Amino acid sequence: MAQPAWQDDPEPLALDTAPVPEYGTGSLADLLPTLAAGQGVPGFEQRIAGLAPADRNCVFLIDGLGWEQIKAHPDEAPYLHSLLGTSRGNTGRPITAGFPATTATSLASVGTGLPPGEHGLPGYTARDPDTGELMNQLRWKPWTDPHVWQPYPTVFQLADRDGVHTAQVSSPTFEHTPLTKIALSGGSFLGRLSGEDRMDLAADQLAAGDRSLVYTYYSDVDGKGHRFGVDSDAWRGQLMYVDRLVQRLAEQLPPRAALYVTADHGMIDIPFDEQSRIDFDEDWELRAGVALLGGEGRARHVYAVPGAQADVLTCWREVLGEQFWVASREEAVAAGWFGPRIDERVHGRIGDVVAAARDDVVITASHREPHESAMVGMHGSMTEAEQLVPLLEVRS
Repeated sequence: MAQPAWQDDPEPLALDTAPVPEYGTGSLADLLPTLAAGQGVPGFEQRIAGLAPADRNCVFLIDGLGWEQIKAHPDEAPYLHSLLGTSRGNTGRPITAGFPATTATSLASVGTGLPPGEHGLPGYTARDPDTGELMNQLRWKPWTDPHVWQPYPTVFQLADRDGVHTAQVSSPTFEHTPLTKIALSGGSFLGRLSGEDRMDLAADQLAAGDRSLVYTYYSDVDGKGHRFGVDSDAWRGQLMYVDRLVQRLAEQLPPRAALYVTADHGMIDIPFDEQSRIDFDEDWELRAGVALLGGEGRARHVYAVPGAQADVLTCWREVLGEQFWVASREEAVAAGWFGPRIDERVHGRIGDVVAAARDDVVITASHREPHESAMVGMHGSMTEAEQLVPLLEVRS
């Protein structure tokens, strides 16, 4: 006799339904190697098809401005929206951020040209296997030697050694941060406070060499999204402002130059209700057997107490498996979530259990992470709203 439908145990999400980033052909980690290859820098090859070489390349990374957000706001971002068809070599397609879709991970992927499994910044927070502590890879706390944590040279450094004029134009706040040192250093760092000054200086730096590689960055779209949400007037105001910045830079490109506008991740708003925000600190089932909770709300690294890994995986799948892709470390690695290869030093930084949200839901931690738990806009997982980022192109 068939069991009534209401008695069926819900099936957890199949891991092969998770949309793995396009490492090697269409991810953030593939952008600078492709540009450097077009400039003749040794050791690089074209990874993203359709990007024509340019002597002078500028990457403008807008923190938090995903592909879906640009598509949804043609009135607030008319210039960016007009460029959608140029994305990814005039295919009109986005690229992927990489997993997790979060700033520290993505900026390391951009600067090193490596996926997270190799550069070793696999999330907002991750366990340091040498100390057993959670390491915040955006704020770099507790202190860890940056060049031990991420030992590979950046694309900027390799291009600079080959004679390419290389510069980063960003907020002065970021000049001496460990993340900048291991992800974005090489050539000159030029700090400017206003967005307009950054655009003007980036254009000047592009013109300063026969071969130039310039990076510039703007963070406030992300900041307003976290605080107020991507459905807020404050966020829309930032989008309108950054749209004008992009056009300002595009109109100043020197000859033989290409501008690429991209982002480190997109963002979604999460409702403030118990169904959408599952509080780890108040849920005894999810806490059972867990020594450390890492990552962020939509992309969690879960570190089990010794011997409890299997039980934690089972519990998290039973509790969350209809809304999250829940994988063991080995399953996430085998599925390619962090890239095709995992360096030995990085293996233990990945959670015993990795949980990536499919639905509009987060795992907060109200006591451990009060600031992050109060955010409206969130990101980190592999959904289109978070994972897809533009690669808009303007050429002189």
